Amino acid sequence: MEIIQITLLIIVFLTLALLMFLRKIPALIALPIMAFFIPVISGVSLNDTIQLVMGLGATRLSEAYTIAIFGSMLSMMLQKTGVAESFIKKGAELSGDKPWTIAIIMLILIMLLFTTLGSLGAIIMVATVVLPIMSSVGIGALTTVGIFLIGLSLGGILNAGNWVLYRDVLKVSIDQIKQFSLIMFGIMFVTSVIYITIQLYRDGHDIDFKKIAIKSSGFIIIIALIAFAFNYFGIDINFILTLSGILLKWFIGCGIALMFVINIFRLFKKHDENEIHWTSYFIPIIPLLLILVFNVNFIASFICGLIYGFLATYRKNSMNILVRSILEGGGVVMPAIALMLGIGMLLNAVMGPSAPYNAKYVATGWPVLNLLKPVMSSIVPHNAFAYVIFFAVCAPLALYRGPLNVWGMGYGIAAIFLASGMNPAAIMGLLISVGQIQGVSDPTNTQNVWLANEMRVDVQKVLWNTLPYVWLSAILGLTISAFLFM
Repeated sequence: MEIIQITLLIIVFLTLALLMFLRKIPALIALPIMAFFIPVISGVSLNDTIQLVMGLGATRLSEAYTIAIFGSMLSMMLQKTGVAESFIKKGAELSGDKPWTIAIIMLILIMLLFTTLGSLGAIIMVATVVLPIMSSVGIGALTTVGIFLIGLSLGGILNAGNWVLYRDVLKVSIDQIKQFSLIMFGIMFVTSVIYITIQLYRDGHDIDFKKIAIKSSGFIIIIALIAFAFNYFGIDINFILTLSGILLKWFIGCGIALMFVINIFRLFKKHDENEIHWTSYFIPIIPLLLILVFNVNFIASFICGLIYGFLATYRKNSMNILVRSILEGGGVVMPAIALMLGIGMLLNAVMGPSAPYNAKYVATGWPVLNLLKPVMSSIVPHNAFAYVIFFAVCAPLALYRGPLNVWGMGYGIAAIFLASGMNPAAIMGLLISVGQIQGVSDPTNTQNVWLANEMRVDVQKVLWNTLPYVWLSAILGLTISAFLFM
């Protein structure tokens, strides 16, 4: 019976993943279908599947899509007031015609920020600044999304919070995690430079490969020094921002207050309503500072951004613009929200409902994971060559909340590998390596969905575009992990 169930699970997963991969069926339809059949095949009752998986799963990512709605409102305000267009023009004037350099600088900026940040709200706020700058120098929409996602993944590799998770789950020493993370970081950074160079060439830009080789060497040296600092001195963005302690907070707080005061005074003065005042360019930055420096709630930060934007761009029809931004902002992000509903269902299907709704399954375990445990235990590789070959071939199973996705079954499968006797450090190396495929290319990531929606590209095209690069990086990571730990 179990063999039949496992076979059916594989068929359902591969069939729907392939149909999404080939864009024969949209993900917002395929994911709920997958979420329905996976638990039913695994022995979950129809009632529990409908209520615990489909019903509760639809609200599992409620915070993420609420943040997405507010972020879209702010983005819509920037468009309707002309600030976004002006921002792009100013960015083009200041940056000149140097798309490769701008792309690398934006990549590093994103990477540094997301060594400490990580939520969709932060992604949206950083994106409202970074995406227009890259677009302004002619970087294609698909390339822009790819650069942003690779930057996120690079930051995630150096995120100390992720290191602690590996330590607690796998009982691996922080020194081993640091060692491999820095190696993987180097692989991914080189990959990102190659990706940017090839993609800009494909976008129609003239590429001077000799200059790029020289610049790349300089960037890699700088990044190596930054990585060294992360490793030995524990430097992070929060440390830099709080270096001056209370004085820095006071300085930034007074600056934000001053911006509000300037714009309140402008309400009572005559001014050209078609003018984009310099304070308007701080609209997307104000919420970001509130979160980075003052730890303000994401939604509250967006609300502050909307209020500031209303004041900074005030004109006769500002109230109408605000209302239209609120209403249309929600509408624009609806495709992303619809996909997030399916992602939440799939998460519940694979991992089971969260407490207190999982009470019925606490003692026995969630049937889906129970079904897969013996299978995964029987195929664990026990030598370096088998380790590299097996996981290199299986690396795409990190997509679509598959068995190697740490936000799907990943840590459950890791526990199985651990119980089977595999070296914990080798499991860590495996998860970090194939995790790059999940972090950059997975169409079920909320950030992939939002960024693709924002740049008007198909999220499946993002998968096709980035997968060859990150798959190769994962194979290199697995090879080094096998050398070090197997």
